[in-house]
Amino acid sequence: MAKAGPASKIQPAEGGGSPTTRRALIEAAVETLKAEGFSGSSARSIAGRAGCNQGLVFYHFGSVVNLLLAALDAVSAERLERYSAAVDGVESPAELVDAAASIFEEDLDAGHVSVLVQMIAGASSTPGLGTAVAERIAPWTEFAQRSVDAAWGDSALTSVIPPGDIAHAVVAMYVGLEMLGHLDGDRGPALALFEHARALAALFSVPPAPDRPSGRSRTP
Repeated sequence: MAKAGPASKIQPAEGGGSPTTRRALIEAAVETLKAEGFSGSSARSIAGRAGCNQGLVFYHFGSVVNLLLAALDAVSAERLERYSAAVDGVESPAELVDAAASIFEEDLDAGHVSVLVQMIAGASSTPGLGTAVAERIAPWTEFAQRSVDAAWGDSALTSVIPPGDIAHAVVAMYVGLEMLGHLDGDRGPALALFEHARALAALFSVPPAPDRPSGRSRTP
C-alpha cells in the first residue's frame, strides 16, 4: 500500500535507465490508480502490470509516490492537450459549456479524472503530497481562466465575478462532479448541471451595460 514511509516519500529519483521501462511503469501506475486506488498502488502491483521487477520502480522514480505523481503528470499533460484542442476557437459561453460537457463524459468513460481523485485521497496520509498535487492543479485553473476570458471576457458575469474566481469554481466543481459520478455511477445530475450552465451562458452572454453618468444632464 502507498502509505507514508521510505517507499512512498516524495524524494529525488535515481534517474537513468531505459525510457521504455519508465514509460511502461507510468502507464501501469495510471491503470493501477484507476483500478485499485491510491491505497492499492504498491510497487508490487504496479510492476506486475508493467511486467517488470518492482525494484525498477525505485531505480527510476525513487519512491512509489514519485511514480504516482509522474502518472498524474502524464494524464494531466494528455488531457490538457485534449481540452485545449476542444476549446480552440470557442468564442461564446454556450460553445464553452458544450465543449466542457462533451469532454466531461469522455473523461468519465475513460476514468481519467479518477487518477487525480485518488491522488487527492492519498494526500491525507502522505506528507508533502497535498502540496505536490495542488501544484499540478494550478495549470488547470490557469487554463480554465484563459477559457473563461476567451468566451466570457466581455459578459455581464465577469463584470460581477472576477474570471480567476470563476476558473477556480469551475475546476472545483468539475473534480467534485467526477468524484460523485464515480461513487454511484449516476452521471445524470452532473449532466443536468451542464444544462443549467447552458441556460446561464445564454443569460450572461450579454455584455454589461455601460456606466451611466450620475445626475440629470443639462441642456447647453
